[in-house]
Amino acid sequence: MTEQAKQERQFAIQRIYTKDLSFESPNAPQVFLGEWKPEINVGIQSQVNKLSEESIEVVLTINVEAAQGEHTAFMVEVQQAAIFMVKGFSEEELGPLLGIGAPNALFPYAREVVSDLVTRGSFPQFVLQPVNFEAMYAQQAAAQQEKGSVETH
Repeated sequence: MTEQAKQERQFAIQRIYTKDLSFESPNAPQVFLGEWKPEINVGIQSQVNKLSEESIEVVLTINVEAAQGEHTAFMVEVQQAAIFMVKGFSEEELGPLLGIGAPNALFPYAREVVSDLVTRGSFPQFVLQPVNFEAMYAQQAAAQQEKGSVETH
């Protein structure tokens, strides 16, 4: 790769924003009356939306649901997004940038929003554990490749 081509490569955050968020505690106030021993389920996914030749939106969606026995204590959904300026990368290079790098940049913002919403709902502090987006990306790529090879047979 030439020196000029390297200089033209850019991957930068133009804007970070909360696209959507919700908090529900459908069984309050009864959920506060018992001992707090929740079962917590976390779901994470990301989506890439091409806005223009050099602008790409990445949306990291995090869902957290806490259940007390058979009753839902709380549900949180956060869509943390960013517009990335991307220039000078091949399609092969873009996959990891948008599937690993972008979610890694967005995760701390989403984690803070989730923690804040849970605390405002009067529940004990909840902090999302670190996520290995590289492993998630590899799993998705393998699943997509397997799906493609199944379809070609």
